[in-house]
Amino acid sequence: MKRQLRALAAAGLLVASSLVAVALGGNASADTQICEQYGSTVIQGRYVVQNNRWGTTAQQCINVTSSGFEITTLNGSSPTNGAPTAYPSIFFGCHYTNCSPGTNLPIQVSQISSATSSISYRYVSGATYNASYDIWLDPSPKRDGVNQMEIMIWLNRQGPIQPIGSVVGTANLAGRTWEVWRGSNGSNNVISYVAPSAISSLNFSVLDFINDTRNRGAITNSWYLTSIQAGFEPWQGGVGLAVTSFSANVNGGGNPTNPPPTTPPPTTPPPGGSSGCAVKYTANSWNNGFTADVQITNTGSSTINGWTLTYNLPGGQTVTNAWNATVSQSGSAVTARNVSHNGSIAPGGTASFGYQGTLSGSYSSPTSFSLNGATCSRT
Repeated sequence: MKRQLRALAAAGLLVASSLVAVALGGNASADTQICEQYGSTVIQGRYVVQNNRWGTTAQQCINVTSSGFEITTLNGSSPTNGAPTAYPSIFFGCHYTNCSPGTNLPIQVSQISSATSSISYRYVSGATYNASYDIWLDPSPKRDGVNQMEIMIWLNRQGPIQPIGSVVGTANLAGRTWEVWRGSNGSNNVISYVAPSAISSLNFSVLDFINDTRNRGAITNSWYLTSIQAGFEPWQGGVGLAVTSFSANVNGGGNPTNPPPTTPPPTTPPPGGSSGCAVKYTANSWNNGFTADVQITNTGSSTINGWTLTYNLPGGQTVTNAWNATVSQSGSAVTARNVSHNGSIAPGGTASFGYQGTLSGSYSSPTSFSLNGATCSRT
């Protein structure tokens, strides 16, 4: 999926992309060279390999083997402060109506008993790229278009590039500590797990990363896993980069999840000091934009059932999109209301949301917050 949706929609090439995929949709028994912009083929009767050149008009070719692919021609380049040139990759599941043979995806997260995968890469020097493993999820069993949630696992980062959004913490998964980034690219929300040093091969539980993303409030068990894929995002250079092997297995047997109940309306905190709140506001800004991650902590002794957080943004800041909350803005006044899955905050518990915005002038953060009418402390 990647950011291909914007390129396809802008160029009106969605139908053409599907036709190319059909034309090259047979099994690759011997090495297959693909130079078509969105060309693809099937290997092992199970996985789809795609060229997926969307960020440049220059030629890109991949050589598809029985176990993966190698970038053989890459003439384009992109500035490192923007999007990459492409995402050549191998996937299991559904990608813009192109589904891998016999896949059981989309599958509801609650129905997954296990999801495992292995990946091996071959790297090159002198290029700017990331080796990326993507996990895509959506509230619906979507087989076309872009999904609402993208989990990126950065196994190798070369050059002055960085994930979307800002750093929000770390996670211990697959026997390693990962730096966690969170943001939105304008089409979907992204949580990225960045390895501190290059990893050439990994055998791991995909479900562990899905569960960590769920625990951060980005998805619920009622969402659907639609595809998992691995490849490269090149900015400059990259001939010789290769996925030498890839496997993925998703097994059912979990418990289906019904839609979550409607969250009760916000309640006014009772008197007597039994309710309290604290807000942690973490921002990342650049020349004309910013992202913010907001964490609300219930410091009182009573459960908060439904919340509304209000505050003022400094001048020149405008919210453009948000996740895990319904955020509205009138002038400088911002109102953020919980969504269905994070409306209840137990004593000592937290709820988080975030958003992206445009910026005019220098950046500064809000200074005061009120939750359900009560003033919160800052952390």
